[in-house]
Amino acid sequence: MAKEQHGTWFGFGFCGFGQVLGSGDGRHSLYSPEPLCARDDICRVSASWSYTALMTSGGQVELSGSVSSSAGGCRDVWASEGLLVVLCDKDGSSKELQAWRPGSALQGEPLWVQNLGSGAEDHGEDEPCSERAGTLPLLPCGRAYVNLQPPLCQPLAPELRVHQLELGAEHVLLLCKAGQVFSWGGGRHGQLGHGTLEAELEPRLLEALQGLPMAQVAAGGWHSVCVSETGDIYIWGWNESGQLALPVKSLAEDKETVCREGASFELNEDCLKGEEAVMTDIGAPAPFIAIQPFPALLDLPTSSAVVKASCGSRHTAVVTRSGELYTWGWGKYGQLGHKDSSSLDRPCRVEYFAEKQLQVRAVTCGPWNTYVYAIEKERKSHVR
Repeated sequence: MAKEQHGTWFGFGFCGFGQVLGSGDGRHSLYSPEPLCARDDICRVSASWSYTALMTSGGQVELSGSVSSSAGGCRDVWASEGLLVVLCDKDGSSKELQAWRPGSALQGEPLWVQNLGSGAEDHGEDEPCSERAGTLPLLPCGRAYVNLQPPLCQPLAPELRVHQLELGAEHVLLLCKAGQVFSWGGGRHGQLGHGTLEAELEPRLLEALQGLPMAQVAAGGWHSVCVSETGDIYIWGWNESGQLALPVKSLAEDKETVCREGASFELNEDCLKGEEAVMTDIGAPAPFIAIQPFPALLDLPTSSAVVKASCGSRHTAVVTRSGELYTWGWGKYGQLGHKDSSSLDRPCRVEYFAEKQLQVRAVTCGPWNTYVYAIEKERKSHVR
């Protein structure tokens, strides 16, 4: 078996709180991908709005941005503005789930602790660490997930047989092992995909995708993405910034964001919470689309098959089978990686990786930034 090729993590987008992103030279935004300067053994990145959590192959978690700290003996980490969750090894034979307030910097006592015992199921142990789908916010047992509001541990019905679970700002997407998708939570932006703007209190099957086995789900702030087993993309929800790759009026008008584009740079958590205030009029005339309440099939410009997807607050990124990265949606802080601050309502390839002869293997979006794992393309040798 060939040895796994070593790759590099890259970052671009918002870094106004000093998040580890690219060169780390104090800029508020990076408009083009740059290698992470922190260390070369990163195997997982989880980004919230004001800070980023990096996990190394040796089990070290490092926080940067509005929070700066580190801890060892970790297996997984998940970052959000209100909660930092760490899966730790405990006594060498069991796992412990710890929930922290990010401002605690992993010091003192956690908000909540749960011992998962020695029988907790591991997911993806045979995959390269850099490409493994993290279990959190889904617990390793697959029977519960981390909730942002009490109770912090929310049980799931055992008959769902969960493969992946993703949290948006107000909704939840669940992919079961049979390839079916369920959604619940807030639905006022169409992010649940059931054709209405109503909330759902319990997991509800996405009937529009019945008979189409899915391989991955991704939840944005108020939009959702699925990748099918054959590499097709289905997308729905809020389209205020073109994050659904559908025509949007606000791009033509170059609307200011709720934070007034950070002109004074007095950023706080209210900026993130208030993003929904810039919502386009639901009744906007065609051809502009503000909300898409049903899953819509999206074709990339080259009709490439997709293998991975991730969503920021209002932007979307996908990786193709050939290792190319496409991004679209809100780009004010460079989170699309196209060397500018433009927003896009169509998928556009990030040329940086093609120019550097790099093959993208993984992507994970923070609310306003993007992290990418890439390896060097294999050079074909000519044999006579």
